[in-house]
Amino acid sequence: MKAAVLVGVRRIEVREVPERVLPDDGILLGVKACGVCGSDLRRWKEGRPKGSEGIIPGHEAAGVVLETGRDVSGYSAGERLAIAPDVHCGRCYYCVNQMYNLCDDLRFIGITPGYPGGFAERLVLTGEILANGIVHRMPENMPFAEGALAEPCSSVLAAHQKAGTGSRDTVVVLGAGPVGCIHAAVARASGASVIVSEPSRSRRDLARRFQPEAVIDPSHEDAVARVRQLTGGRGADIVICANALAATQRQGVEMVRKGGRVVLFGGLPKSNPMTFLDANRIHYGEIEVVGSFSYVPSAHELALNLLHRKIIRSDLLITHRFPLEQIGEAFKTAAAGKGLKVVVTMSKEDA
Repeated sequence: MKAAVLVGVRRIEVREVPERVLPDDGILLGVKACGVCGSDLRRWKEGRPKGSEGIIPGHEAAGVVLETGRDVSGYSAGERLAIAPDVHCGRCYYCVNQMYNLCDDLRFIGITPGYPGGFAERLVLTGEILANGIVHRMPENMPFAEGALAEPCSSVLAAHQKAGTGSRDTVVVLGAGPVGCIHAAVARASGASVIVSEPSRSRRDLARRFQPEAVIDPSHEDAVARVRQLTGGRGADIVICANALAATQRQGVEMVRKGGRVVLFGGLPKSNPMTFLDANRIHYGEIEVVGSFSYVPSAHELALNLLHRKIIRSDLLITHRFPLEQIGEAFKTAAAGKGLKVVVTMSKEDA
């Protein structure tokens, strides 16, 4: 079968690779669409995992069940499924307490060696993935690219559930990349007022698709002062740090109101993960600074529902589509920030 293999720094090649054996407790998924994630781009820039000859990336996938193992009873050929990457152990403290995203032995489809991903014509979902992963049936008539979009929407929904976003809130989103724009869309759908801060002109223009109350260019104006002006001097109720910059985390603490909440959504580079926050402002202002990573399986099911009902609009988020043979161009386009979500399809018919 054809698959895209990450073989080096900024090198991803479409190759013929051997079919994996379908286990008795697994299913064979014919992949139709798979989104390019920011984490895919980070690994593309870093190269293949140490000690490996390459890995098939891709974890925002949707497709059709082609075959089921003889011991599988819950799925049948022809069903349309969307998947997400997380595979938890089911045994640790966090899994027992249903905090699956914090599992001590979390593995990821398309990321962890031994768990090949969705940039391939076919993908084997083992019994382990079916039992402890994230696999949901897509709503009837949902396009496959839209089903693939459920994965990034899931982590955003989980962040807003943690933040308690509601209709009385002013939410500032720092960063207007694909995930930042999903944050804006979800906050708007929750009834909140939304302010977006983004230094890139093209991304500011894309963010306006989601009708924020204001769009700030932090490279030409004081974003903290502007947020305070827009909120009557009080500050934002919720600030979402939707990029990988420590400076925006500091900025978030400065622009949130007393008693407000700052959500650290974007992880910092592993080579430089430290940040400095105004501890006195956090202390005396009773500001909550919380991390938000991944999601539990129910968030993925909710994302499919909201996409199907057009509460989150995939037509505003998906800006580029490429066939598998042009996956190199898909990665370059996503890395250049020329649009929002980039989706790879396995054939022209799936586009």
